[in-house]
Amino acid sequence: GGAEVDRFGNLNTSYLGDPKTPTTKLPGSGGAADMASLSKRLVIIMAHEKRRLVERVNYITSPGFGKGNGWRARVGLPRGGPSAVITKLGVLGFESVTGEAMLRSYHPGQSVDSVRAETGWDLRVAPDVCETLPPTAQELAIIRQYDPRGFWTR
Repeated sequence: GGAEVDRFGNLNTSYLGDPKTPTTKLPGSGGAADMASLSKRLVIIMAHEKRRLVERVNYITSPGFGKGNGWRARVGLPRGGPSAVITKLGVLGFESVTGEAMLRSYHPGQSVDSVRAETGWDLRVAPDVCETLPPTAQELAIIRQYDPRGFWTR
């Protein structure tokens, strides 16, 4: 997670506002930059609010797809980058050529319009967008094992 994520999956966990004169200093990477840079696959989990899903983060703490198409290869990050952003409203995936996020599914009780209304850019929508399938009993048991206090599942 992070304070902000942008349309290319870049995370900001360092500063809010201008990095030269920030309005808020955040905890920073804590190792997340290494994970985002070197992992084959990264899943971001965060609240879905317009102020947090911004078109462009002011400060990249953990890189996603940078400025888009081919950026990771150009800067020497050979592995995958983010594969999904899971929020309380839906699931965003990343287009393989451009690196831009797109809505893959919206959670029950939501719609394409409600998700787009809480996104800080003109969110692209996958041609096969659909309502997120509920987890199976086995998947729910695994989720609850790793989230025993219900932080993500309440």
